[in-house]
Amino acid sequence: MPATEMELMRSKQFIALEETYGAHNYHPLDVVIERGEGVWLYDVEGKRYLDCLAAYSAVNQGHCHPKLVATLVEQASKVTLTSRAFRNTQLPLLYKELHDLTGYDMALPMNSGAEAVETAIKAARRWGYEIKGIPEDQAEIIVCQDNFHGRTISVVSFSTERQFQKGFGPFTPGFRAIPFGDVAALRRAITPHTCGFLLEPIQGEAGIRIPRDGFLREAAHLCGKNRVLLMVDEIQSGLGRTGKLFAYMYENVRPDVLIIGKALAGGFYPVSAVLAPKEILGVFGPGDHGSTFGGNPLACALARTALRILIEEKMVERSADLGDYFLSKLKTIPSSVIREIRGRGLWIGIELRSDARPYCEALKEQGILCKETHGRIIRIAPPLVIERDEIDWAFDRFSRVLA
Repeated sequence: MPATEMELMRSKQFIALEETYGAHNYHPLDVVIERGEGVWLYDVEGKRYLDCLAAYSAVNQGHCHPKLVATLVEQASKVTLTSRAFRNTQLPLLYKELHDLTGYDMALPMNSGAEAVETAIKAARRWGYEIKGIPEDQAEIIVCQDNFHGRTISVVSFSTERQFQKGFGPFTPGFRAIPFGDVAALRRAITPHTCGFLLEPIQGEAGIRIPRDGFLREAAHLCGKNRVLLMVDEIQSGLGRTGKLFAYMYENVRPDVLIIGKALAGGFYPVSAVLAPKEILGVFGPGDHGSTFGGNPLACALARTALRILIEEKMVERSADLGDYFLSKLKTIPSSVIREIRGRGLWIGIELRSDARPYCEALKEQGILCKETHGRIIRIAPPLVIERDEIDWAFDRFSRVLA
């Protein structure tokens, strides 16, 4: 389609094309985004919206951050993909910078978050067989109810959301689900065949569900005592979203396996990684695991810049400060429809007593873009570059719609 023809199209025409030729596996709000800058998005008619989703926290650094744009252009003009059949200049530097930032011995780069979760599962199982001594094909991994770790067959195999499983069986065995935040249930679930406990420190898709204080610390102690790997999925919660670099830091624990993604490349490219000590990631040898695009030079260059932006521009500290401010303001809204408001950093869930979708649609009309989850919960997760006056602007509109 010529550029001039596309420029003349309007939202209804784009929506009609998508509905006609695309699979209907999403239910997006009917807004067609053309460009973005910072916390703001603009539709094809030129209307401006404050982004309160940040692409499910992939755009923590803000839309089209100039440093990421410059990195994209510079690296794309050199080389973008070599595959792991050859070495490149960017991957070793990313390895070193991830080590310096997190302290983990090794990293294994992938693309999507789901791929990183699959990688972590494979690492935990092989560690269980080769290091812990679990009998072959009998390794078990404990997960939490209401989890969300991706959409692959193995990942939906241990989902407790029926919609994520319906029509996709048979499922991958070897998983056991316990209630989120229940240490007693974790203790009962551990057996000599347990190799890992996989969880989100805060459940995002479930509606920003925060476990009681001390849960992660007690779980870490229990895992250590039983030689079970504590595997923390920080794909959404990590890289500043909750007001810490990683959400597990609120409990002063150190996971055995750390899974990161989304904001790792600031929304410019799918980049994920599994970080762990050498004892765990060292179980992989040549040919055991891989990815054509994982660790490519364009991805690594963008990830290095994205991490640098988070630290140099103090986005983690901004998330903590402005998150507290936003949460405290939202809690003043007098509304009988609000059941609970909870959050940590710039990651907030507003649980309603009725369907959240109409409220998200009403907020769109007010210039706020956010998305419902689990039917009755509105998620709020703006880019971490948001300013206090922009929060005030958003609060006025949330108050108008919810009150």
